[in-house]
Amino acid sequence: MAFFSNKKSDTDIHKLNIPKHIGIIMDGNGRWAKKRHLPRSSGHTQGAKVFRKIARYCSDIGVEYLTVYAFSTENWKRPDEEVNSLMRLFKEYLNEALRDFKDDSIVVRFIGDKAPFSKELQELMIKNEEESKSRDGMVLNIAMNYGSRDELVRAVKNISQNVKDGSMDIDKIDEATVSNFLYTANQPDPDLIIRPSGEYRISNFLLWQSAYSEFVIMNTLWPDFTTDDLDEAIRIFNNRNRRFGGV
Repeated sequence: MAFFSNKKSDTDIHKLNIPKHIGIIMDGNGRWAKKRHLPRSSGHTQGAKVFRKIARYCSDIGVEYLTVYAFSTENWKRPDEEVNSLMRLFKEYLNEALRDFKDDSIVVRFIGDKAPFSKELQELMIKNEEESKSRDGMVLNIAMNYGSRDELVRAVKNISQNVKDGSMDIDKIDEATVSNFLYTANQPDPDLIIRPSGEYRISNFLLWQSAYSEFVIMNTLWPDFTTDDLDEAIRIFNNRNRRFGGV
C-alpha cells in the first residue's frame, strides 16, 4: 500500500496502462462535512457529485469495470437520521441516472442484497439496470447493502444447495466455481483498489476478488477527490511490479 500527500501528476494519463477494473472505497464524507461544520448529509451530497464525475472520467479514459462502495451492510448501524438522508440521496441519484446517463455508454449494475431497501428504491435499481444493459461501455458496479463476508456466505449457501440437489459435483468445486457465485461473476478481478481518506483497511470490500489487487491509500477525503487524484493512483499502479505470487 502507499500513503502519500496528493499532488497533481505531470504524467499524461493516456500514456499509462489503464487498469481494466478499478475498485474505489468512497470514504470520508462525514469527516469532510465535520471539518466544515456541516451536517453529515452535506458530505454525502458532495460525495455523490464526485462519484458521478469520477465514474464518467473512468469511462472516458478506458476503464472497463468500476466498482464503487456506496453503502455497506454495516452502514445500517448509523443514526437513523443519516441512514434516512442516504436513502433520499440514493433515490435522487437513481432518478437522475435515468435522466442524465441515458446518453452515456455506461452499463449500471447494483451488487449487494437489494431486499432491505424500500420497494421504490429496488424498482429504481432494476430500472437503471434494465435501461443500461444493452450499452457497450464501462460496467459500473454500485455496491449497495454490500458486504464481502455476506457475499461469500451467500455463495457458499448457493454452492451447497447445488451440491445437495445433485447439480454440482463437490470434487469439481474450485476457485472459478466460487467466483462464478459472487455478485461480480464473469468480471475480471480488480487490478487496482483506491481508498481515499487515509484509512488503512479494506472494510469488507471485495475480499475474494482483491486477492491480488494493488492498493493505493490516498490522503484525501472522498468529497475532495479529483480526476488528478485518480490519475496519480493509476501512475502509482503503473510503477508496481505485479508478480501474482511468482518471482
